[in-house]
Order: sequence, then structure tokens, then C-alpha cells
Amino acid sequence: MPLSLTVLGTASPHPEPGRPCSGYLVRGGGAEVWVDAGPGTFAELQRHTDPARLTAIWISHLHADHNADLLAAVYGFAFGGLTPPAPIPVYAPRECARRLAGFFGQPNLGFLSGILDFRPLYDGHIVQHWNLRLTTRAVSHGMEAYGLRAESQGKALAYSGDTGPCDALAELAKGADLFLCEADIDRHGDGDGEQVHLTPEDAGAYAKGARSLLVTHVGPTLTRDAATDRAAAVFGGPTDTAYEGTTKLI
Repeated sequence: MPLSLTVLGTASPHPEPGRPCSGYLVRGGGAEVWVDAGPGTFAELQRHTDPARLTAIWISHLHADHNADLLAAVYGFAFGGLTPPAPIPVYAPRECARRLAGFFGQPNLGFLSGILDFRPLYDGHIVQHWNLRLTTRAVSHGMEAYGLRAESQGKALAYSGDTGPCDALAELAKGADLFLCEADIDRHGDGDGEQVHLTPEDAGAYAKGARSLLVTHVGPTLTRDAATDRAAAVFGGPTDTAYEGTTKLI
């Protein structure tokens, strides 16, 4: 199975008609991984695969526009006839399981142990599923947050998650065949506070280590076309816009 990326959702900070929040299906080396579970993406996931077949779920951070559809997945897996043959590993920030349990009024997720297996992420976390290798790096988002590098059969996909400028982005993107990168904001604010999102120009600059750039998670102060054009002007290489339902072979 060649490495591929299917776009399930790109919206920020809330879903729009026909445009769910952040979510992607990464396939490669015999594995299928749901990367980020923004609102609306569980339904879109079902257009492309049986969720019970998922090898793993990977969550970049705990803002709702990246993980709220784990609730929909629980209902699908536990009550909707989509029960997986074995618990699906969920790689996520350590508070993810507690928050999900709280929604159900439970002290822990033991009652879901037959369907989900939560495993906390950390900077430098590496896991191999079949011939797909996932490497996680901490990024700068004002909270525990991560970017991802997925590698299979000599191909590499890098994903920024949500982040401000940081060295880890350049490391993730270096040598990647495709860099999936947020361009959420028009410009950085004044002051010395931590920057927690990227401009299109930031995305283009960090993509210079990669072969191609796919712009995603464009916020309400920008249009997707404008963000992509601005990122492309800095990057100087093949640049495209992430649209729901599209699949990129890497």
C-alpha cells in the first residue's frame, strides 16, 4: 500500500457546511491512521474506509476542532455496529482519555477498554504499525501539541498540527515528500507572547525543506486561495490547497 493522504476536513475554528474541521486519513505500509478527529470527520472517514479497520488514531492536541469527533467514534464503535476486532490504539496528549471519560460521566475509560487503547504522546515518540512509521514532535501552540511525520517505503509525509513558529517544524518537514501545513492567520499579533499559529508566509518558509506543500487549516481572516498563493510565493515549489475528499499519493 503506497503512502497516501486523504483530506477529511480543514476548517478552523468550527465546521462549515461541507467543510468539517481538521482530520485526515493516512494510509501506507498496510496501515490506516485517522490523524486528528475534528467535528464532522468521523462521517467523512466512512466515505473512505470502514472505521473498524483503523490501525490507529493520532491526535495532535486537545482543542475541540481537532478531537471532538472522538465522541462520534465512541458511539459508532460501541453502539453503532462498527466495533473493531481489537482495541484501536489512540496516540494523543495524556489528558485526552480523561476528558473523553468526563463526557460520559465516568471516572476513567475502563468502560471503553474493548474499543480504544489510549497511549500518551511525547516529544520524540516513535511507533511502527506494519510498514508505517509515525514520529511525533512537540510544537508550539500554548498547550501540549504535536506535529507528525509518517514514513513508509521511502516516502515521507509531514504534518504541522496547530503551531506557531518553532524549530520542530523544520525538522519534521526536512526531506518530506509532502508537508501538510496550517496557515491559520493573516499576520502575527504585536507583543512578546507565544505565537500559536502560522501565517501563509510561515508555512511557505518551513516547507523549503520539503518537496511539496499542501496548505490546510486556513482561518476565517483568510481565503484558502489567498493563503495558498501567499505560501507558494515564499516556498517556490509545488503548492496546493487541501480540499475535503481529495487524496494525495505521496
